Amino acid sequence: MIIEHIAIWAKDLERMKDFYCRYLNGKAGEKYTNEKKQFQSYFITFERGARLELMYRPDISAKLNEGAKQHLGITHMAFGVSTMKEVDDLAVILAKAGSPILSGPRKTGDGYYEFETLDPEENRLEVSTYVGTILEKHQSNEL
Repeated sequence: MIIEHIAIWAKDLERMKDFYCRYLNGKAGEKYTNEKKQFQSYFITFERGARLELMYRPDISAKLNEGAKQHLGITHMAFGVSTMKEVDDLAVILAKAGSPILSGPRKTGDGYYEFETLDPEENRLEVSTYVGTILEKHQSNEL
């Protein structure tokens, strides 16, 4: 079994689509609209893995997240890249674009190099790469 897609209700569907396509290399499918239900959505496809469905309907209430504050339930989506340099570069790009960097880039205790940020509607995101023991060698200049 696989995770086929994850869905997010959005206040500004176009802004969210642009963020995931521009900064996280997603490709947006055609916009789906159901006028009777006042529903609109995009599926965003990435190089591999699950798709992201961004959805809009005017009657959806505000979410539990408040910026960097955490809550019970689904808490973040993680996007994987291949290198530490990609993690660092994307953190700089997103910070310059106005996205807050909540933590990192840093090495985690379980072997990842990552940073945390928020998308335009304050959904928590991680961008990471698995480094295992490579990072320790790099820090001691053994590479």
